[in-house]
Amino acid sequence: MAFLGVALGAFAAHILKTKLSSEMFSIFEVGVRYHFYHAFALFIVAWANSYWTTKSFSISGWLFFFGICVFSGSLYLLSLTSVRWLGMITPIGGVFFLLGWFFLVWNLWKTG
Repeated sequence: MAFLGVALGAFAAHILKTKLSSEMFSIFEVGVRYHFYHAFALFIVAWANSYWTTKSFSISGWLFFFGICVFSGSLYLLSLTSVRWLGMITPIGGVFFLLGWFFLVWNLWKTG
């Protein structure tokens, strides 16, 4: 996921910057930013899964993964297609992110 975040960020900086309006480029950048933040969150989940014997951290990992796909993916598609209704999907990805952080903290508290 981190590799993909870097690749999409480079794609935006070198190719999309001249092809998208400033508003659409900004939307794409937000998608990349949250994509990258949550790629790091996946590293935290992987570390927690390897440190503690419980696999309950996997829930957080899947929620972060789905959050990246839905939140960032909808922003990528919105910025590339200008199809505005895609923006209505984005908050669902935000809920996945929130739930992922909740379950990560909850499981750290339970196991710590």
